[in-house]
Amino acid sequence: MGHWRHLADSANGANLAARVKDLILAIDQGTTGTTVLVVDQKLTVRARGYREVPQIYPRPGEVEHDPEAIWASVTGAIGEALAPGDAERLAAIGITNQRETTLLWERRSGRPVANAIVWQDRRTAPQCAELKAAGHEDFVRRRTGLVLDPYFSATKIKWLLENVQGLRERAEAGEIAFGTVDSFLVWRLSGERVHATDVTNASRTLLFDLETMRFSDDLCEIFDVPTQILPEVRPSAGRFAETRGVPGLPDGVPIAGVAGDQQAALFGQDCVDTGDAKCTFGTGAFLLMNVGARPTPSQRGLLTTVAWTLSEDVAAASTGNSTGPRARTAYALEGSAFVAGALVQWLRDGLGIIAKAADVEALARSVPDSGGVTIVPALAGLGAPHWRPDARGLISGITRGTTKAHLARAALEAIAMQNVDLLRAMQADAGHPITGLRVDGGASANDLLMQLQADLSGLQIFRPEMVESTALGAAKLAARGVGLPRTDRTSNTARVRIFNPSLPAAAREEMLARWHTAVTRA
Repeated sequence: MGHWRHLADSANGANLAARVKDLILAIDQGTTGTTVLVVDQKLTVRARGYREVPQIYPRPGEVEHDPEAIWASVTGAIGEALAPGDAERLAAIGITNQRETTLLWERRSGRPVANAIVWQDRRTAPQCAELKAAGHEDFVRRRTGLVLDPYFSATKIKWLLENVQGLRERAEAGEIAFGTVDSFLVWRLSGERVHATDVTNASRTLLFDLETMRFSDDLCEIFDVPTQILPEVRPSAGRFAETRGVPGLPDGVPIAGVAGDQQAALFGQDCVDTGDAKCTFGTGAFLLMNVGARPTPSQRGLLTTVAWTLSEDVAAASTGNSTGPRARTAYALEGSAFVAGALVQWLRDGLGIIAKAADVEALARSVPDSGGVTIVPALAGLGAPHWRPDARGLISGITRGTTKAHLARAALEAIAMQNVDLLRAMQADAGHPITGLRVDGGASANDLLMQLQADLSGLQIFRPEMVESTALGAAKLAARGVGLPRTDRTSNTARVRIFNPSLPAAAREEMLARWHTAVTRA
């Protein structure tokens, strides 16, 4: 399908009412639930469906999902989103997903062999420590752009192979398939015919080489993962498969766009030029910067990852059929702060100084500044660029005059200041400035937080009216994957609120110096 086209039905040689393929179904399969959007050719959201995904906590530090519950959330959200007649108007499906979460299933039956191990799970920390002690860390970092951490998929795969009876032998015999959530959904949506992933999700497994753009035998050997279980790697925009036997969907709808959630948000925010960056404000803060057509190694504790591929080069290269250029692959630097919105939740649930999260803005606005109070939100250690899991939260600068309003404002400042550390590290690693920061996620609705982010970073902050950038990115990739006309970039950013920095540079640096002193103490 090279364009939006009209299909005329005919019966007994007579033309019936024309049906237009003018809708895209975007599936956003997240950690706590699945959102499905139906968008039209102008990328306007026409309908929305949502289903929660139950969380399973077998032991402290362990987080699992039932793969069948994930699938049920997807089909349920699809059923809620599609109005009568909409299914026949679908031009394409896009998928975006929680990254790194690891699933294994039987190729013959499609039955999962165990619960999925979620990206948050820390059970493989001892494996990562052993690999570091064996001297593998530098090699893995050079090849994958990632750090040795339980966050990623490889050690999760090994844990399942070693802890489900007989599974390794079955995997080595070719009976078992591995996938991140995108692969599992493509498998199910295609009637269990296509076992594939896209480059963004592949690049989060610790098994994917950023230079060769394929799964690496050397990395598989280090992590003791049999190559027989791996999916085919495809571009982020392109035809993956077609639907078959899915409740509520007709057969033959192209699955044409796939990307991990943060990369999808980057694409959804139109960060298509080198230097463009976005930050998703959720439980944590996820900041990605487009660094262009070559992977940029980080010297400052950031991750290097694939942003997307918009050509067929990777599909051919992954099967060994091509050594052609990757002209349409973009890469990103990524930094994650573990605690962002979660800090506001702690003010609500831990300290009880607000009744609901939305109250924090008004409380923080009731004072002109934090009164010298600084919060380091290391409630779960510090992520990039510090990577200090042993760090602990800290509140400094308290006086007899400190009030809950000062704590609220210090909390918003802390969320913004940890992002400044990431932004400065990114610009130094990339060797060029960030041109402006686009934002999305629930906490981006806080106007004061966005103004503080502008003031403390010295950057313009762009907040679109449509903040569901992750699902929007999946829809845009799917549209591109079937050759639909591209929406002009300016039309996507026409309804944007801009926050301009207004804090004098000297005051900014004074606040950041106080922050860095507190981080050192933490």
